[in-house]
Amino acid sequence: MFTPLLVVAALPAFAQSSAISGRVVGSDSGPLPGVTVLEQGTTNGTATSGDGTFSLNVKPGATLVISSIGYTTQTVAVGNQTTLNVTLQASTSTLNEAVVVGYGTQSKADLTGAVTQLSGSVVENQPVTSFEQAIQGRTPGVVINQGSGKLGQGINIQVRGTSSVTASNRPLYVIDGVPITFQDQSQAGDEPLNPLADLNPNDIESISILKDASASAIYGSRASNGVVLINTKKGRQGQTKVNVGYYYGISAPTRFRQFLNADQYRTLLSESMTNAGLIGPDSETQYPTLADAYAGEGGLDYNSTDNTPWDRLAFRNNGKFKLFKGGANVAQYDFSASGGDAKTRFFLSGTFNDQKGIIIGNRFRRGSLRLNLDHSIYDNLKVGLNVSLARTVNDRVSGDNAFSNPLQLNALTPLQPQYDPTTGALNTSTIYYNNLLDQELGSNRAGTYRSFTTAYLNWTILKGLVLRTEVGGDFLNLNEDLVRGAGTQDGGATGYAFNSQTQTVNYTNTNTLTYAFNLGENHHFDVLAGESYQRADQKVTSAEGRGFPTPQFTRIASAAVKTGGNTSFGTGYSFLSYFARANYNFQGKYLLSGSVRRDGSSRFGANNRYGTFGAGSVGYLLSEESFLKGNEIINYLKLRASYGVTGNGEIGNFSSRRLVSALPYADQSGIAPDAALGNPNLSWETTKQVDLGVEFGFLDNRITGEVDLYQKNTTGLLLNRQLQLVSGYTTITENVGGLRNKGLEISLNGRILDGDVKWTVGGNMSFNRNLITDLPTPIIPTGNTISRVQAGEPLGVFYTKKYAGVDAANGDALYYNADGSTTNSYAAAPIQKVGNPNPKFTGGVNTTVNYKGFDLSALGQFTYGNDIYNSAGTYQSANADFFDNQTIDQLNRWQNPGDITSVPQARYGASNGTNTSSRWIQDGSFFRIKNVTLGYNLPAELVKRGHIQTLRVYITGQNLATFTKYTGYDPEVNTYGLGTANYLLGHDFYTPPLAKTYLLGVNIGF
Repeated sequence: MFTPLLVVAALPAFAQSSAISGRVVGSDSGPLPGVTVLEQGTTNGTATSGDGTFSLNVKPGATLVISSIGYTTQTVAVGNQTTLNVTLQASTSTLNEAVVVGYGTQSKADLTGAVTQLSGSVVENQPVTSFEQAIQGRTPGVVINQGSGKLGQGINIQVRGTSSVTASNRPLYVIDGVPITFQDQSQAGDEPLNPLADLNPNDIESISILKDASASAIYGSRASNGVVLINTKKGRQGQTKVNVGYYYGISAPTRFRQFLNADQYRTLLSESMTNAGLIGPDSETQYPTLADAYAGEGGLDYNSTDNTPWDRLAFRNNGKFKLFKGGANVAQYDFSASGGDAKTRFFLSGTFNDQKGIIIGNRFRRGSLRLNLDHSIYDNLKVGLNVSLARTVNDRVSGDNAFSNPLQLNALTPLQPQYDPTTGALNTSTIYYNNLLDQELGSNRAGTYRSFTTAYLNWTILKGLVLRTEVGGDFLNLNEDLVRGAGTQDGGATGYAFNSQTQTVNYTNTNTLTYAFNLGENHHFDVLAGESYQRADQKVTSAEGRGFPTPQFTRIASAAVKTGGNTSFGTGYSFLSYFARANYNFQGKYLLSGSVRRDGSSRFGANNRYGTFGAGSVGYLLSEESFLKGNEIINYLKLRASYGVTGNGEIGNFSSRRLVSALPYADQSGIAPDAALGNPNLSWETTKQVDLGVEFGFLDNRITGEVDLYQKNTTGLLLNRQLQLVSGYTTITENVGGLRNKGLEISLNGRILDGDVKWTVGGNMSFNRNLITDLPTPIIPTGNTISRVQAGEPLGVFYTKKYAGVDAANGDALYYNADGSTTNSYAAAPIQKVGNPNPKFTGGVNTTVNYKGFDLSALGQFTYGNDIYNSAGTYQSANADFFDNQTIDQLNRWQNPGDITSVPQARYGASNGTNTSSRWIQDGSFFRIKNVTLGYNLPAELVKRGHIQTLRVYITGQNLATFTKYTGYDPEVNTYGLGTANYLLGHDFYTPPLAKTYLLGVNIGF
């Protein structure tokens, strides 16, 4: 009775959808896997399988949008068809590409700001600990400096120059809409950790870098240094796809320095002592006098037969490639699964990365899990959850300036053995500390649990009007254990241990309302209004102790003495923000955009708690004009201009306040004022930026590119002013001083071949000029360094005595006077400008070749015109002025009248040319072959026999070759051994080189 009624009731449901299937191929008729097939106006979609096929249920009269990166998007009406075969044409044009911007997306053609967007594919399966290392050379206007070859160490990144002297110069990082904790949270060690290393690069869908004020001002007081937006991968409707991957690689240093062997060391040191009058010339009978001199430096035997290569002992396997145990190697295992239906879509991933660094004792491990869910409750109501959990373990090595830094082993004389010949234990009688003891009798481990989580609700109230509410959190728990056993330098006779527990909770609530609508055919509006609240809290508990009964006891509870390092403190800050943006498009060719943000922060003074920031921009699509439309040469041409004001508030949480601290005395409690005087007028640093840009595409968009010209003026620098001690305070933080950055960015891409062989070439070049325009005093003291903060000069410019070479008559070191003449008196020589660590230009080049299943890609990175100060040169290249082993170039020293050389006569203890000077400043320009990858995708008909969809094998080389005149370990250097101040640029001090890595990998799709 009910059956006919049920059938009749079900008929409308059957009529609501129909099945469509098909295949997508490229212009070479080869199948295209991973192409997005989307029903227009809905979230209903799928992706093609390994052989390019797809199937999808769509509504009657549906239109399909078929798109893939690197190909021209096609829109196809289904009509009555049940099968579709589509050919996509290769194109480097990205005009219709959706570019991620602050709180939304825009098409590339409508964008009026300066934004660089990269696909997550460029950071996948790379032997790096954080994604920034993989985008070096790919981002115009963004300079990324790894600093050294230590794993997990903080990385210096600058967007359009250095915008501050004392506040942070790092951009704001936003992951899935949540501003994250990107500042170093470490309490142990003397070099920063990189918080971005907790993010799995393989989870990244896209990276957008907002560079000008038009793009970044929507983030207001934290946008002066640019903004990096990271979106993680999402699931798509369609058949579940599973991908597994594995790679294994081996590493070695990119470069070694050459130090003296035992015979060379003996020759040079004895000569230096002869020249200093300590021993007689050419008299073997007087060598015992030299041995006596050594006796005070660890009892060194001058006639030793040892020839220990101490400089190589700092590296795993003495710096040689080794396939398995004992070498520097890297391995990664990863998997992902994605798919879903019209209601629910998911992306699930997991990875484990284990990398043993080239430096002994340095190792980085990361395991991570991620689940991204999107669910459509109704057609107009969607919810989602992005949650990740990462565990990283970083076995650290000491900072560059510490005697326990492995590279300081190169100071040891080759005449002393690594092991004591009597006991067989590590030699403890070396002239300086044998820091191999730290590896045997200690550890320095940082372990982090990290979660990036976002939950959202999207409600389409009516057509074009969308309300989105989002809650996100960044939860970080860092545990640091530093152990130095008895017999080590820090451990002394009984051992030392330090433990720190840091908990940082950073959460955000953001609510936005967007409305996109048209007025007639010519006027399109896109309006955004929103509110955001962010709060971050940090709690730190630490303790230290000395005196352990045996090496097996390392916990502080076992220490005989709990020293004064026991502490517990908390801090935090909050932001309350209101923002709005409006975009206007007239006739698809005249573009106008404006944004404003009102930020309030707990960090600033009561009189300046809130600040207002904004930007405006215009764009003109000339290629849409009738006189250019359809032009065979000029396919795309857009002019844009912007002006805006942003801020920088990355300073201490309480710099605006007058604080007191607990001051216990004996068994009595009390309080005392802190040394810094509060400033209720303290406010943000303010940056005003103007940008002029042009985007173009020629010859069927075979040649595309962008050119940007900009100027950034920063005022109200956050600087500490010294106070007279009679006030009871030492410093006050004020908004004083200014600096300027101006520059040019050029990006160019070309599709050279587009047949069976596809060949693309791209490159970028950036010029930036930094200048300090105003300071409260002409020069700000920077401590024991040659870097200077001075009005009228670039930040961090080098000032010291200017080395003039060697007097050919007597071997004296010479220095320049102010008038250009020379003197052999170091004290008489004036201090003058001797170098600039800021490069004249930076950039990168890349190329990709595809032929059938093969692909070959290469990336080069370059820097030109910057100077590097090798501050370790005063010890490593000091003409045997000390007992330190010397670089081999010191054999070119002056010996006889008439000798022409830049190395003075060797004189032990006489400081002949070994004082701080420009002698150790060198050109740091370099070109590096950053990455080369060769891959092969097995044919679909072959791999399907194994019940899989895709199979790719590849081999990658990282940091393959570096071309430079710099004689140090690596020209891409910036030591943290002397501190982390912004002006300490281009310093090298026993800083390890980057790693050269070869790896073999495989990816399998099911």
